[in-house]
Amino acid sequence: MLEVVIGFVIALCIGLTGVGGGTLTTPLLILALGVPPEVAVGTALLFSMLAKIPAGWVYWQKQGVNWQALRLLLIGGLPAAAAGSLLLHSLKVHKEAVLVGIGLIILLVAIINLAITLKRLPPRPLAPQWIVAIAAFIGLEVGFSSAGAGALGILLLMSGTRLPPRQIVGTDLWFGLGLSAFAGGLHAALGQTDGLLLAKLACGGLLGSLLGAWLGQRVNQRPFRIGLLLWLMLIGSHLILRGIPALAR
Repeated sequence: MLEVVIGFVIALCIGLTGVGGGTLTTPLLILALGVPPEVAVGTALLFSMLAKIPAGWVYWQKQGVNWQALRLLLIGGLPAAAAGSLLLHSLKVHKEAVLVGIGLIILLVAIINLAITLKRLPPRPLAPQWIVAIAAFIGLEVGFSSAGAGALGILLLMSGTRLPPRQIVGTDLWFGLGLSAFAGGLHAALGQTDGLLLAKLACGGLLGSLLGAWLGQRVNQRPFRIGLLLWLMLIGSHLILRGIPALAR
């Protein structure tokens, strides 16, 4: 039952604030349910993919995706996501190091997302090779931690392209969906997912996503988004502090 509630809360946050997916799912699975970090990451990636499919379909139907930009993002992101997934698999016996790594990524993603929320950055178009290179960095940390495709992808498209806001959101959504599907599939092949847990999360996530999307059209999202990001910074710091003492021994 707790898994269904967690799926509902995460999907509600995604629908209401646009923040969540792997950034919120992975730490909750680790801290609230005691799921091993590598299994939490793999399960979070597949849950994030499922949560993004309905919205991704809507943006696709309404021409809200720039396919040229998406192609560049995926060229850099997909191979790097595979590398991040394999890196996590190789380090899974060093759980404390993995906890610190995931905590650092979540803390960084939350800080960047908060900066985006508080102050819009002026766009400075980047050459295609730079978009590919930065997308590779995003893919690497998504494969390792499941976090950051949304926040860092949005930052890259906002500051590195002149796409209109709707296409920024839609393109980033499909970028995150592609990374989640690819890296999540690889994690599943490596035995780093929990199918029953994923099903329970998805049961709660369906209702949460619909309710979050409905509320998102009727309330001011900004205070909720800022509050959630501050909480994510606290969670990321907690994961770091939890892992560091064991590393020091």
